[in-house]
Amino acid sequence: MPKEKFHIEFLMGNATQNSLWRMISQIDGLSEWFADEVIMDDTETIYKFIWGKTGSEARIISKKPQSSIRYCWLDEENEEFYFEFLLRKLDLSGDMTLEITDFAQPDEKGDAIALWEFQVDEMKRRLGI
Repeated sequence: MPKEKFHIEFLMGNATQNSLWRMISQIDGLSEWFADEVIMDDTETIYKFIWGKTGSEARIISKKPQSSIRYCWLDEENEEFYFEFLLRKLDLSGDMTLEITDFAQPDEKGDAIALWEFQVDEMKRRLGI
């Protein structure tokens, strides 16, 4: 069964673009909410994410500083499946949003969204929003 793309958006209030960028692109930020530990290779393009005793590696496949970053799991067969973080500033309120794009099997999509919601709640808690 093919994976389906899904997109979710989170209002991040008055969090600064710099603080959000650190949380989605730097090892210290990612280790605060996304994984228990994050290790970067020497080329600064491969990240190893560790949860408990398991880990998985992802490569950065595109990056627009202060705006978006796209990762591809190395165990995926191709770059067609990725997860991406996109930061946007709302014109009217000036608040920031975090948009996440990911892929999941149709019967696992609800669980994947729930996991992202849980993780982003942890990010918000760490940022004090």
